Amino acid sequence: MSTTTAGRVPQEERTRAMRHRLLEACVDCLVEHGWSGTSTTLVSQRAGVSRGAQLHHFPTKNDLVVAAVEHLTETRGRELVAAAAALPHGERRTRAVLQMLADHFTSAVFSAALELWVAARTDETLLAAVAPLEARVGRETHRLTVELLGCDESRPGERELVQATLDLVRGLGLADTITDDARRRARILDRWALTLDTVLKERP
Repeated sequence: MSTTTAGRVPQEERTRAMRHRLLEACVDCLVEHGWSGTSTTLVSQRAGVSRGAQLHHFPTKNDLVVAAVEHLTETRGRELVAAAAALPHGERRTRAVLQMLADHFTSAVFSAALELWVAARTDETLLAAVAPLEARVGRETHRLTVELLGCDESRPGERELVQATLDLVRGLGLADTITDDARRRARILDRWALTLDTVLKERP
């Protein structure tokens, strides 16, 4: 390996690590301070990165946040796949699937995404970044839910059942941003799990 190559690899790794710290810090700031309270200065302080270095990678808040949207999308996908792999089999599986989805929609990464949704409503640049990535997350979450529940979307009503499930857990996640809704959420999920099991077991 040449001296130039040997010197470049560590620099590339340092650059990736710095960008990763900035993106993680941006997500953390969105969770803790919201969109209006998140600034490039606050993010650089949170990441332990100099202001100059932060501006080199992300000159504006929009540059930083657009990159954070992609990072957040990938994080949400990884977390869902990891949680799905740990689900049990047997009688309580449906309830476990619902709990997994509810945990995702009450997680810190969902709170950060929610801040971006609200901001994107009146920011065309941000909306252009958020909308297609959220659509991707939505498709992946739908596909995963179909698979985990053992649904067959060629059967009448089953696609709508999955969509209703996702709308339900997303709505419960939104309610949780205002107040701790854990007890009511658990009762609703218990009842919906029974409903799903009953409908899916009554297939012809």
